[in-house]
Amino acid sequence: MIKSVVSAELPVDEVLEIKKHRIGKCGKRICIVTGIHGDELEGQYVAYELSRRLENDPESLSGLVDIYPAMNPFGIDSITRGIPAFDLDMNRIFPGNDHGDMNEYIAAQIVKDMMGADLCIDIHASNIFLTEVPQIRINELHKKRLVPIAEKANVDFIWVHGASTVLESTFAYSLNSAGVPTLVVEMGVGMRITKEYGDQLTDGILSLMRNMGIWNKDVEGIRKPVISYDEDGRDVCYLNAPVSGVFIKDMCHGSLVRTGDHIGRIVNPLSGELLAEINAPDDGWLFTIREYPIVEEGSLMGRILKQEVYDKWKK
Repeated sequence: MIKSVVSAELPVDEVLEIKKHRIGKCGKRICIVTGIHGDELEGQYVAYELSRRLENDPESLSGLVDIYPAMNPFGIDSITRGIPAFDLDMNRIFPGNDHGDMNEYIAAQIVKDMMGADLCIDIHASNIFLTEVPQIRINELHKKRLVPIAEKANVDFIWVHGASTVLESTFAYSLNSAGVPTLVVEMGVGMRITKEYGDQLTDGILSLMRNMGIWNKDVEGIRKPVISYDEDGRDVCYLNAPVSGVFIKDMCHGSLVRTGDHIGRIVNPLSGELLAEINAPDDGWLFTIREYPIVEEGSLMGRILKQEVYDKWKK
């Protein structure tokens, strides 16, 4: 069943409407959310694939699944990260305000529609600049409740990070603070769909539903994730560009590296000059790599989880 969550009138007889696809009739409820950032499209495939699997096997479902594929529909239509014409990041206006402007009102109605859910999955891609392995990021304030849930989601990595004031205005922070456990998934790259990752996460959602008691089939092959409790920022090494230029990556994300291993190079296409060699500063797991090749001095080119943290979970 397709239902309208909230709508708002726009100029020239247009209407902004947020919709959801409800599958099931009663029982525990899980919400699948994506499209808050219009240039992050990995979740579009997950929304489709999960709907397809559930509709093809209704006998195995004993709860409610609400799928929200386009929280920022104009952003998706225009491949814009924020809300077009407002120059506004939708993930910085939650929990919204019933008496605020149109965007704050829409955010408030979305949050109201989620209330009472037993679990919410907020799916993001990386931006156009970086590629990420499938991971769940958890604010340290909610780790005790969320990490045991996230371990069943079939992702490669769970990253528990320190609190930041800006997180207080995100969708996930607002829902977690309101008592709705919400996991934030980051995977792939902006403006693209990585089918392999979409299938992996869809299996993970069914695994979570199985654990909740609303999916009556076993889900095989669920991965054991690497977990970093990185509150002090010591588990992860950051690769930043020492100069401006064009970054040529020579190693893919997901690779294990040793100190000094060649990861990529920064070149000058005008002069043909090699400007910098980018080498691993430590042993570990390259879970993020630069996808967009143009870099400025200081640009993020990759992240490496230190070997001792990786080994702890892979033994």
